[in-house]
Amino acid sequence: LRHRFTAKDVAQLRQSLLCWYDANKRDLPWRRLLHLQITEPDINVRGYAIWVSEIMLQQTQVKTVISYYNRWMQKWPTVHSLSAASLEEVNSLWSGLGYYSRAKLLHEAVKKVVDEFGGNLPQTAEQLRGHLPGVGRYTACAISSIAFNERVPVLDGNVMRVLTRLREIGSPIQLNTTNAVLWDLAEQLVDPNRPGDFNQAIMELGAVCCKPKQPNCSECPLGEIGLCGAYE
Repeated sequence: LRHRFTAKDVAQLRQSLLCWYDANKRDLPWRRLLHLQITEPDINVRGYAIWVSEIMLQQTQVKTVISYYNRWMQKWPTVHSLSAASLEEVNSLWSGLGYYSRAKLLHEAVKKVVDEFGGNLPQTAEQLRGHLPGVGRYTACAISSIAFNERVPVLDGNVMRVLTRLREIGSPIQLNTTNAVLWDLAEQLVDPNRPGDFNQAIMELGAVCCKPKQPNCSECPLGEIGLCGAYE
């Protein structure tokens, strides 16, 4: 409990981080699709767009993913179009990204969405994780919060780094106990009105400011208001 934030800190952190994100977020192709109105069938386009980006971004840098993502979405813009493709076609377009099991599992999962759900993506993290191969806790929470506005936290390497520095947590993140504490902190912080934007914001902070080496503390919106224990 000693690592948890006060209610005042939570409110201040949400406001500061979202203001920073609104002004500084990177222009990424999967984010552009989020401006679509949340109406059927666009909600499935949004979910699919985020799903593809999250799978590609596993173990791969953003700058590498962008060109692959654009080609992928141009060729297969919907779950129906991807489900009709052969695995050979999928692997061919994926060539160069590595970790080919990601493409295979994504292809399998999309076929399941079309065959068993009529092309409609499950919209909660629990359903996504329970039904789709290759979708773990982080990916399920990212899709459901960013595409479907579910109030669930995300915890990737960037968020872990931000949280351990904010709360000065020194125990190894590989420990189950540490991981549980970090998920709890992430859940405490998620903004109920803008969960997807908040999750993207805290991941963005870790990617561009709170870097593993030589963090750019002078640009951090949280350190300057006294919310980071590691601020320099």
